Amino acid sequence: MKKILNNPADYVDEMLEGMIAAHPETYAQPVRRVIARAAGAKKGKVGIVTGGGSGHLPIFTGYVGTGLLDACAIGDVFASPSAEQMAEAIRLADGGAGVLRLYGNYGGDVMNFDMAGEMAEMEHDIRTTTVLLTDDVVSAPKEEAEKRRGVAGMVYAFKIAGAAAERGDDLDEVTRIARKTADACRSIGMALTPCTIPQAGKPTFEIGETEMEMGMGIHGEPGIWRDAIKPADEIAEEMLERLMADQPLAKGDRISILVNSLGATPAEELYILYRHAKQKLDALGVEIVMPLVGRYATSMEMTGATITVVKLDEELETLLKAPAECAFWRV
Repeated sequence: MKKILNNPADYVDEMLEGMIAAHPETYAQPVRRVIARAAGAKKGKVGIVTGGGSGHLPIFTGYVGTGLLDACAIGDVFASPSAEQMAEAIRLADGGAGVLRLYGNYGGDVMNFDMAGEMAEMEHDIRTTTVLLTDDVVSAPKEEAEKRRGVAGMVYAFKIAGAAAERGDDLDEVTRIARKTADACRSIGMALTPCTIPQAGKPTFEIGETEMEMGMGIHGEPGIWRDAIKPADEIAEEMLERLMADQPLAKGDRISILVNSLGATPAEELYILYRHAKQKLDALGVEIVMPLVGRYATSMEMTGATITVVKLDEELETLLKAPAECAFWRV
């Protein structure tokens, strides 16, 4: 294992300490492994919280900021935070208007956030709602979409729901918009190499030097096929075809598309993927709004990419374009 670290057991805490030291105007850590806005909860505003394992920056912690999230509970690398941490995140995000729990569909996160919501209601009389991201199209068939994993679609949900909360919408409305955004997102990933969890000290999976895997999850969950690496245009073509088979696109549709690095894939290769995606969507008469290309939801140093498409209407597009700011993204 080659990593820049001290004691692997201190990896997450030292990362958070460094992130806050670099961006004290944005982030604070009032409770261990719970990140909140440096300015604190805004009175009268709906709070939005998320949570999940470390190893995915900017998700989850990085998206705490104006027009985005209010607090985040963070666990060890690829491990859920505790219910107590999640309950603290809810408490810190509460401005008196209730709190939305907005996160990915992973068993440990769901169990702990459900307990955290009960704790927040009983101990602090905070009303909470939940929206789960289930955007990974290959993790379950369409007729069982509620079983799908949440991946990079969270970026769009954080942004759009965050804008609704920032403008003063109430909890029911912010929840509706978050659910509408989640329902409009579709994602798929591919990987070329594994990553290494510091405390494990070994790769999360093995893959041949000349192989790729289509549909692999952000923790190394198995995909749908493994074979020789294909040219970039073929990779982008298959990814888009699978996304559009799940959510058809037609002439006149407006979408935003995220071409995301899983950590090690450089921007140059992401733009090669985006080039083909735009050509295909242009040919269909689909208009791209505010495309995103870069590292938005990673998996440590995994080499690979995800593509996310969110289908927009006027409401979602307006909120997507609204101002927002954190250390990793500014609109």
